[in-house]
Amino acid sequence: MNNDSKLRLLYIEKMLRDTDEAHPLTNAEMMNQLSDKYGLSTHRTTIPSDIDLLIKSGLEIEIIESKPKKYYLNDYARTFSLPELKVLVDAVASSKFITKKKSDELIKKIVTLGTPSNVPSLKRNLWSEGRIRQENERIYVVIDAINQAINDGKKISFQYFQYDVKKEQKLRHDGVPYKFSPYALVWNGDYYYMVGYSEKHAGIGNFRVDRIAKAPHILDEDAVPMPDDFDMSEYTNGMLHMYNSERYDVVLICDNSVMDSIIDKFGKNAKTYAYDMTSFKLEVNVAVNHVFLSWVFGFGGKVKIKSPSIVEQQYREMVIKAAESLDLEKT
Repeated sequence: MNNDSKLRLLYIEKMLRDTDEAHPLTNAEMMNQLSDKYGLSTHRTTIPSDIDLLIKSGLEIEIIESKPKKYYLNDYARTFSLPELKVLVDAVASSKFITKKKSDELIKKIVTLGTPSNVPSLKRNLWSEGRIRQENERIYVVIDAINQAINDGKKISFQYFQYDVKKEQKLRHDGVPYKFSPYALVWNGDYYYMVGYSEKHAGIGNFRVDRIAKAPHILDEDAVPMPDDFDMSEYTNGMLHMYNSERYDVVLICDNSVMDSIIDKFGKNAKTYAYDMTSFKLEVNVAVNHVFLSWVFGFGGKVKIKSPSIVEQQYREMVIKAAESLDLEKT
């Protein structure tokens, strides 16, 4: 096979990757493209033979038996089908942890994975209410370093920041780097978190990835092994917005109308039992903090804490403080 023949096969495959069922190519159209774009002259019997070779090589080329015959690449033979590309574009467009600049750049790259005819369909009309783009342009580098440390089983060190009243970044822990053994990256509540063993807290903890000041240093020290009894799913499901705190086995009495919300938060495997004609009982191991208590309060009395008494007391104190703050504003 001479060089022209080898190149012709590559060019035909490239042309077919820009086709789909609605935009097939005829033999004559491929001959014209080979001539106009690549300067290759081709006999009309050559391309069907080349297509047979490409099919034998495993390329899923569909043939429309019309006059003239038309050819296109099966959508499912591609790395990503059009519906999959749409999901990827929507996920990137709505993702809160990616800056707008990085989001636009990534979407442009995703669009190139489809055919030219797909471009209008990949122009999405998605509006994500209340999403405020983060400014941490180094997010990709941070995630990559964490992932590498997990794969290598190594500890990392990093600085962590929060915003002060002037909306300026202020390093926590007096700027002293945290040492951490990362176990996994978790997507929760529109943010990435890393979960692992925190030396500062002497136990399992988590940090929001977009609050890491710069790419973590991967240390030579081996990571603290994940405890044998640690269940990542149980850990993440028992927290709201990844706020960690002391965990309790909590029993909630829930109005039947809130079952959708309970499943959304704790999954279909949540332990629920019939309680009476209008409500059900939920048993869940959860990190009890202001986020959890506020979540309960948000149901307006349709979710009630039955036990343990210490959690009931925390909730009662939170509600009283909230009421007292209203009274103070009136005085």
